[in-house]
Amino acid sequence: MTNSTSDTATSATRAGRREWTALGVLMLPLLLVSMDVSVLYFAIPAISADLEPSSTQQLWIFDIYAFVLAGLLMTMGSLGDRIGRRKLLLIGAAAFGVASLTAAYADSAETLIAARAVLGIGGATLMPSTMALVRTMFTDPAQRAKAIAMWSGVMTAGIALGSVLSGVLVQYFWWGSVFLVNLPAMALLLVLGPFLLPESKDPAPGRFDLLGVPLSMAAVLPVIYGLKEIPSEGWHVRYVVSIIVGLLFAALFVHRQRTTASPMISPALFRGRGFAPAVVLNLVSSFAMMGSAFFTTQYLQSVLDKSAMEAALWALLPSVPIGMAAPIATQLVQKGVNRAYVVCAGFAIAAVGYGMLALAGTDSLWLVLAACGVLASGIVVAISQMTDLALSAAPVERAGSASSLLETGAEFGGALGMAVLGSIGTAVYRHDIPSTAPAPAHETLGSALAVAGRLPGHAGEVLAAAAREAFTSGMHGAGIAGALILAGASVCAAVTLRRIHVRETEKASV
Repeated sequence: MTNSTSDTATSATRAGRREWTALGVLMLPLLLVSMDVSVLYFAIPAISADLEPSSTQQLWIFDIYAFVLAGLLMTMGSLGDRIGRRKLLLIGAAAFGVASLTAAYADSAETLIAARAVLGIGGATLMPSTMALVRTMFTDPAQRAKAIAMWSGVMTAGIALGSVLSGVLVQYFWWGSVFLVNLPAMALLLVLGPFLLPESKDPAPGRFDLLGVPLSMAAVLPVIYGLKEIPSEGWHVRYVVSIIVGLLFAALFVHRQRTTASPMISPALFRGRGFAPAVVLNLVSSFAMMGSAFFTTQYLQSVLDKSAMEAALWALLPSVPIGMAAPIATQLVQKGVNRAYVVCAGFAIAAVGYGMLALAGTDSLWLVLAACGVLASGIVVAISQMTDLALSAAPVERAGSASSLLETGAEFGGALGMAVLGSIGTAVYRHDIPSTAPAPAHETLGSALAVAGRLPGHAGEVLAAAAREAFTSGMHGAGIAGALILAGASVCAAVTLRRIHVRETEKASV
């Protein structure tokens, strides 16, 4: 019996203890993959002292993981649909474990960069595979919604926990320990995965689109690169050209997928009712989440003068309401509240969070933490519901491709949020910093504080205070822009989703 047929036949089957245990096992690699985005925040100084990388090598140590991850998500999602999601997940777990061990004991910057690249490859297999397996294991819509709510919560928490965990490990052990924590979870997945996780794949996938692989990477990587560099370096020609080149390759990739007999990403996915709005609104959610993080992390460290470890610990407080947001949203939808209104409310709540950031002063710790909690809670509501809607609208045989599209959109959204809101904040900062300040102080808050530290007495204090005021004003501008964008997303969610019901998407996907 084919996979899609069996899913149709058992669409009313409720998952039991085996499936929920398997979900717990899946959460471990998901948590670690999301943590690896931020796990080097505190380890970089120790790595720099030990391996002595050049400035370029240090950037690649930090960024290569996210670049490779983003570039390969669509490829790995499509590959999992063809060879089997469990098989790809286990291969990725093995690669992730080996790369973690190599990174932990790397004796040169080149070795660490290569290991981080392999970690990105492994992460690209794990993320869409875990989401696709959730779609396969939980065929009952209500149970799947709860599983996806848990998935969304773990994914969001991992990014926050990564920085804190790295701080603790680097303080008490050596920098390589931040990679060794991956090994027990990957070993557990390799041992239990074959027994607990069902294998699933597209019964008739067609030929693998080999040309689509380089086209997808050429579309994603230049755009991600340009968007990541703009907040810190400005709108230089090379970054704008990089984005344009990526968009041109994106057009070629779309043309290829529409005309080839066996596309990597089937255009039929977008005919599923609710799938396209879910991908777009999920992108907006990531835009808002990463855009706010660009300011709040700097605010805690550079405006409030917290150490990196203190800032990371304070940043954990907003995680408390985040953990409750997705389950509450799921309960509301299951009790009959239209999903459109729940998502609309999520974006509206997040917009309030951005509005709170626009009210912060240079000594507003609790207001900023509350804003982060409100903003992130609203975003998690939207993400959990958009993920559930997209997977429900996608045929089960294309669950890997659907998952990879969501994740790729999230990567784009995060980079776009940092670029757009970061540029707004930078423009306001440069406008408000006193014209008499030294030239480096006009670039970033960090540069201004470094200059202020070298100035004698009162002059340094005045410059530091002015720079913190200017940065806070920039955060106000970004907060207002973010609130307006999310208010627009709230309206769009109400308009595009109000006639899409869970039963309809379930029927369309089988």
